[in-house]
Amino acid sequence: MKMSKSKTRTLHCLWLFLLACLCSASLANNAKINFREKEKKVLDQILGQGKYDARIRPSGINGTDGPAVVRVNIFVRSISKIDDVTMEYSVQLTFREQWLDERLKFDDFAGRLKYLTLTEANRVWMPDLFFSNEKEGHFHNIIMPNVYIRIFPNGSVLYSIRISLTLACPMNLKLYPLDRQVCSLRMASYGWTTADLVFLWKEGDPVQVVKNLHLPRFTLEKFLTDYCNSKTNTGEYSCLKVDLLFKREFSYYLIQIYIPCCMLVIVSWVSFWLDQGAVPARVSLGVTTLLTMATQTSGINASLPPVSYTKAIDVWTGVCLTFVFGALLEFALVNYASRSDMHRESIKKKRRDMEQASMDAASDLLDTDSNATFAMKPLVRHPGDPLALEKLRQCEVHMAPQKRPNCCRTWLSKFPTRSKRIDVISRITFPLVFALFNLVYWSTYLFRDEEEN
Repeated sequence: MKMSKSKTRTLHCLWLFLLACLCSASLANNAKINFREKEKKVLDQILGQGKYDARIRPSGINGTDGPAVVRVNIFVRSISKIDDVTMEYSVQLTFREQWLDERLKFDDFAGRLKYLTLTEANRVWMPDLFFSNEKEGHFHNIIMPNVYIRIFPNGSVLYSIRISLTLACPMNLKLYPLDRQVCSLRMASYGWTTADLVFLWKEGDPVQVVKNLHLPRFTLEKFLTDYCNSKTNTGEYSCLKVDLLFKREFSYYLIQIYIPCCMLVIVSWVSFWLDQGAVPARVSLGVTTLLTMATQTSGINASLPPVSYTKAIDVWTGVCLTFVFGALLEFALVNYASRSDMHRESIKKKRRDMEQASMDAASDLLDTDSNATFAMKPLVRHPGDPLALEKLRQCEVHMAPQKRPNCCRTWLSKFPTRSKRIDVISRITFPLVFALFNLVYWSTYLFRDEEEN
């Protein structure tokens, strides 16, 4: 009996505990329901019909009649592309504005109501901000519109929205592809002048950028915030701007443009080492490299806008094309010199034959004179006598001043023809001049100050 009474008491305690838990849960749910109902009552109280006029701007600082102050901050989510041809870039960002509207103050119920959330921007007054350098833009509505408005107990309003923009970015391509570009994001008031509305950057960290931001051909070095108030015929308008400094990645252009152009120039020099008689090989090599270089240049220019000034890449491709064309002209000069050498050799051969014939005739005449017993030898030799000519040449050699030997002339004297000398000189001159050009080019454009542009 005692055991049964103790079990009964235990069961009664368990039932009482469960009943208390159920009661507390129901009371909590009722409190939550009542609390959400209070939110509705607060919204109706501050935004009800005849309570709030969204057409009237808020008052100034401390309730004065000064301009309404709107603080702005943005979060850059991604930068999809930077187009050199159209000079624009696309960016996706979270845009936030915050201002104080004392008409929206409400009771927070001892801190239990932190803020009210709205999804309709037309319920409260909104600043008329617009992006002055925008080309295209759209909101994000999947799955729901990516926008919210938070109203805090002290009347502070926070507006946040996710948008995608295509913005104009005027570029200076004089140093392309060794350049840096500054792309701006400008935000201004469209209708309210500075007497009614002023935009300020949020204190602390007004611009945030996603950590894993990746661009295919650029690197975001830094960004700067500034003000850009503008004056027009209708008044002065508040304006904010963000300058994004992009550095172009050079490795892509080094692999795709600079190294192939160097290889084409070096291949054109192979013709200097081919035989002078290999006309088809040298002509085909020069024409092929020239056409390839021209195709490379046209492909580069197709990816850039037609600007009126000279770019760094234009200097490089122009000089490389000149070297390839110079190698082709060098063969034309060699071919002309080779034919001149052949003509000169034929003339020398005819002259030697004539001299040999004259010497044979003179020797025959001497033999005839020696056979005549009563012939007298002349005291002075005839000017056409070969022995007299030989002695005259020896005297001129001894009388001529001795010159110091020139190493270049001595080295060139090893090559008997002018055409061969042109090839040998080209083998040395072309690489040296191209190396000098590279030295001047890279030292000029790599260490050139950006402000000079």
